[in-house]
Amino acid sequence: MEAFTEFLGTISGYVWGPPLLILLVGTGIFLTVRLGVLQIRMLPYALKLTFSKNPDKDAQGDISHFQALSTAMAATVGTGNIVGVATAVILGGPGAVFWMWFSAFFGMATKYGEAVLAVKYRVVDSRGQMAGGPMYYLEHGLKQKWLAVLFAIFGSIAAFGIGNGTQSNSVASVVRDTFSVPTWITGIILTIFAAVVIIGGIKTIGKVTAFFVPFMALFYIIAGIIIMILNMDLIPAALGTIFSAAFTGEAAAGGAIGAAIRYGVARGVFSNEAGLGSAPIAAAAAKTDMPGRQALVSMTQVFFDTLIICSITGITIVMSGLYLDDTLQGAALTTAAFEQFLGGAGPIIVAVGLIFFASSTIIGWSYYGEKCFQYLFKNPSWLIVYRIAFVAMVFVGATVSLDVIWTFSDVMNGLMAFPNLIGLLGLSGVIVYETKRINAKIKEEKEEARSRN
Repeated sequence: MEAFTEFLGTISGYVWGPPLLILLVGTGIFLTVRLGVLQIRMLPYALKLTFSKNPDKDAQGDISHFQALSTAMAATVGTGNIVGVATAVILGGPGAVFWMWFSAFFGMATKYGEAVLAVKYRVVDSRGQMAGGPMYYLEHGLKQKWLAVLFAIFGSIAAFGIGNGTQSNSVASVVRDTFSVPTWITGIILTIFAAVVIIGGIKTIGKVTAFFVPFMALFYIIAGIIIMILNMDLIPAALGTIFSAAFTGEAAAGGAIGAAIRYGVARGVFSNEAGLGSAPIAAAAAKTDMPGRQALVSMTQVFFDTLIICSITGITIVMSGLYLDDTLQGAALTTAAFEQFLGGAGPIIVAVGLIFFASSTIIGWSYYGEKCFQYLFKNPSWLIVYRIAFVAMVFVGATVSLDVIWTFSDVMNGLMAFPNLIGLLGLSGVIVYETKRINAKIKEEKEEARSRN
């Protein structure tokens, strides 16, 4: 088993190596240029649209714009925001935070493009619900069903690890270490919670995440803001360290700038999933009259996930200076940094944040995995089998060691990106066309609003 784990680790290193990272960032840069830096021009409108009622109430779809965003946020805001950022700073130095921001900026264009195609090529399934995502735009848009099948296979498998077992394991571990609760008790509670929400389908998932996600995000963000306000004098130096280390490799593994870039980009992508093809599965369920409208809302996911939540973790760690302590790894580093600034409340905040983040990821990824499975096996009766297996994995993950499953799912997660990015590049013309349509629609709506006033 140890040899197999080592073998999977080697495969994961190749999958998540420079070729994939270059393709991920390169696709974002390509779309940013083709869309005229849309992530800057349209971000204010996108944020406004995110928190407003659907202007297209009669449009097809299962859930609102905000519920679709919340479902995607639930799946992406997870251990990567706490553990992943800490790991990036440990391995890549403070400069990794800058490269995390760099990849997130271009990742916003990628996320926008994914959502455009997801809504554009979505279909109504046998249960009368929306089904969309890379599987459908690879088959119906790019006309490459084999790529669609590959993506669905990778996605349905990855859901059990990255989106399930490893998350429940993180929750059970932090609850045991912080509150002395046995892992099996946490496992039972998580399993019941997941079962109740998942069995209700996307409408229940959308309602739960629409309540859950803002609460958990605000909880962590407010804690971060308190740290920033109480230690404003440390912020300029921390930012200076981040920017200088980004181009010098200071405090990175081997002192190499390549380490800062590699781990910053990799952990940024791991956190916000831009380019992996997961989030557009939720975007496809949104009630929207035009693909571009929901795509703008989906774009804000990267903004909230990486540019706000991950930044809080990264800046706090750099401000503390504890990343230089070789004995602190992963969540322990984030916990120690928060404890340094908030005393005894720090570890509790990180623990509660990790509980919320990881639990919500289980809910969001249950939908992703189910839709991938549904694409492969059309018979609706098979879905209950997938759901039962998924819920059972929550308990298993909470109570056993999952090194092999984590690594294997990490490989599947990375492999999802390749067919998805091929689809994005091949259908970039469709993304540009739909962007022109939504731009014209927004202009028309503004003119109508002015005429009424």
